[in-house]
Amino acid sequence: MASKKTHSYIGCSEAAKAVRNMVSLVADSTATVLITGESGTGKELVARALHDESLRKDGNFVPINCAAIPKDLLESELFGHRKGAFTGAVADRVGRFELAHGGTIFLDEIGDLSLDMQVKLLRVLQERTIDPVGGLRPVQVHVRVVAATHRDLEAEIEAGRFREDLYYRLNVLPLNTAPLRERAEDVPELLKFFAAHFAGPGKQPVTFTEDFLHALKAYHWPGNVRELSNLIDRFSTLFACQHLALGSVPANLLPRGLAALQAERCDSAPVSLLPPAPARHELLSQSELKRPMAESSNEVEDIIMLAQASMPTLPVGGVSLKDRLADIERDLISQALTRTDGNVSQTARLLSLQRTTLIEKIHKYDLRPANAASESPLSA
Repeated sequence: MASKKTHSYIGCSEAAKAVRNMVSLVADSTATVLITGESGTGKELVARALHDESLRKDGNFVPINCAAIPKDLLESELFGHRKGAFTGAVADRVGRFELAHGGTIFLDEIGDLSLDMQVKLLRVLQERTIDPVGGLRPVQVHVRVVAATHRDLEAEIEAGRFREDLYYRLNVLPLNTAPLRERAEDVPELLKFFAAHFAGPGKQPVTFTEDFLHALKAYHWPGNVRELSNLIDRFSTLFACQHLALGSVPANLLPRGLAALQAERCDSAPVSLLPPAPARHELLSQSELKRPMAESSNEVEDIIMLAQASMPTLPVGGVSLKDRLADIERDLISQALTRTDGNVSQTARLLSLQRTTLIEKIHKYDLRPANAASESPLSA
């Protein structure tokens, strides 16, 4: 049976292929699977793929996060309870193992189980029976157990926090999910997948320029595929249908590490593509908003085109292009401020800039209109 690609294991990397092949190979087995890997690498998605490709696919897939449920309630959640077993037990409750009968139970963050619960789980794995809290007799269950953890269980055993016998019961079929930083070649395909997934109805997915793609591949991704998914969800909401360049996204909308790459690779401050809120900032005119994106997306090209008439001949000894462009930008903004008597909104429209971007540049170059008093503030 061909393995379906889970969201996290789309890609052509050896790590992605290994996971897909392993899922296909062990899906029909009844043996327990232990999935290890960092948070955000898609361990639950792999567990679901194991279930969906198995002979148990018509049964229930029942996930439970062992770290998210208080220790005092976890036994009841896993094994169920009988009416009157404790205060508040007003009726019988079926536990997760019983719900998963004939299907798969996914025990996420198994490394966070308390030692006393580890003993009870070990008995379930050995006997394939559960003891509901307050019950008089055990209940037989027929389930496929898939467990997962981001912890190093061998180190936990050494530290006395995890039972060695339980580890060997769980680690029958080991499967590791690689961090995204180790499979950077999969980033473009993942970006494409999530962009299509998060595009609004009838809208084109966001796309990325080569410089942005290179930065996204170079980024460390501490949150792994989950972080990438959340970032594309953000871009799809704020910049729907746009072709994004690395310098076109405000740094505060990027993860810290990616913002650092942006600052390192971009010569000037990023131009915000996010339209300002009408209550706080003036919008560009409708005619400006309707201009094709290619006409206004490259700010450096606009500056060069405007300055071509006065551009001097290249000196024999060369010139600092970055400094020259900054001089041109500073001069044009200064002229525009003078023409509008320091009115920022009018100046922004004159230069086809977002108002917030213009303000950043005014502060960057410490500009004031030539005909305004030095102590007078810029007008709105």
